[in-house]
Amino acid sequence: MRSNGISVISNRRHISLPVEDILYIQLAGRRAVIHASGGRTYETYTTIEELEQMLGSGFIRTDRATLVAAKGIHAIGRQIELINGETLDYAHRRKRQLKEQLRADWRQIAQNLSNSDAPATREDYQRHYASYDSAPFAFTDIEMVFNEKCAAVDWIFRYANEALARLEKKPLEQLIDRSFSSIFPNMDDKWLRVYERTALFGETLEIIDHSPEIDTDLKIICFPTFKGHCGCILFKQAEIQTMRVEKSGGKSETGC
Repeated sequence: MRSNGISVISNRRHISLPVEDILYIQLAGRRAVIHASGGRTYETYTTIEELEQMLGSGFIRTDRATLVAAKGIHAIGRQIELINGETLDYAHRRKRQLKEQLRADWRQIAQNLSNSDAPATREDYQRHYASYDSAPFAFTDIEMVFNEKCAAVDWIFRYANEALARLEKKPLEQLIDRSFSSIFPNMDDKWLRVYERTALFGETLEIIDHSPEIDTDLKIICFPTFKGHCGCILFKQAEIQTMRVEKSGGKSETGC
């Protein structure tokens, strides 16, 4: 990549966008619509050719009107599947060329992810996250495992607290430095797509779903930590209580 960000005029304002936040860009008439992480969109009269030059490597021109971040592509089939679940059309006559370019970009992404600034040892992780050791909620830092196509296929627990061990019903020694699939062979890959977006695009995301691995409904908040990692805070959905605070006097609905 040639730069860490681009600057464009959108809605009569100058905005700066980190390159790593941009998922894809599409033409809409005379305007280019920039689709960024978190569902944000920005319209600009900057041409797609100018944007392509500003962004540099790591982006693929899939047709005349579309520019896509390689790390945002899950697969190229009849359509381009993005890691956020969206699909895009593309020029099918260029399918082989696009796949070759994508493989080259994926290799570069994998190399960049391997140059991680994460702690080097288990002890370093322990020191870094010491404040979470006695937290009343489950917390873990996971390192994503990517295949040769830069798609997330598993993750490794690099740090976990005792609350997570109780939630997963496993002792910490059976979690730390182990991959999830080696602990839970019935792994549901729906979690992978969420963690992948956090690790690659730095999004803070929330997922509420049933975990067949531990037969529990979970609420998980995940956020970026180190390169290729994400932190996860986990709650049992049944244990979450919602309290509404009244505006008058800041009192809760219980009147306390």
